[in-house]
Amino acid sequence: QVQLVESGGGLVQPGGSLRLSCAASGSIFSINAMGWYRRSPGKQRELVAAATSGGTTDYADYVKGRFTISRDNAKNTVYLQMNSLKPEDTAVYYCNVEGLATAQAMAGITLVSFNSWGQGTQVTVSS
Repeated sequence: QVQLVESGGGLVQPGGSLRLSCAASGSIFSINAMGWYRRSPGKQRELVAAATSGGTTDYADYVKGRFTISRDNAKNTVYLQMNSLKPEDTAVYYCNVEGLATAQAMAGITLVSFNSWGQGTQVTVSS
């Protein structure tokens, strides 16, 4: 089992900044992709930013130049630095982590893939 714990959301004025954190724990063998998604009221969940173990990053067009995703692989943690926040950035932000975890099998320890989601953290941008 792999658990994710998010932190860093809150209320901020337009133009302000917030930094989200997401720490993964459990029987992790390796982590491939780590990313952030968001769900705004009345909308489906959408990708905000993602980072692979190889260092590749990807951003939604509407956050390019304002948000930065980073990883601390030693701590199994992903961050999202959000600058120049706008009211339309208001949403619940979720982290997502994909990788391999160890599991007990009949023949011993085996590796299983996992795809885990955080509990979500509210970000509200308002004056």
